[in-house]
Amino acid sequence: MEIRWEVFLMIAGASIVTFIPRIVPLVLLSRIRIPDWGMTWLKYVPIAVMAALVGQELFLENGKPALFPPGPELYAALPTIAVALLTRSLLATVVAGMISMMLLRALLG
Repeated sequence: MEIRWEVFLMIAGASIVTFIPRIVPLVLLSRIRIPDWGMTWLKYVPIAVMAALVGQELFLENGKPALFPPGPELYAALPTIAVALLTRSLLATVVAGMISMMLLRALLG
């Protein structure tokens, strides 16, 4: 197997570019004390990111708001949100979402 230096350098460069944005904030934030309001704010960032991703899939069609979502995803989201609110368990939420989608696809075809 031949090793091409261009490919090796490209992989090494991509690794460095991926590694730096992950390590620099970790190093910088480990040296400073974040105030309590900042920690509270940071606690909700993953939830906001997940809501933005899921909301985009549920309510947009080709980048535009969809008045009537075309698929069963919105209907599967309803029991999934209920399970998430009641249990506050990621595993239970994922399982509820998977089961909801399986049932809706089996029923709707």
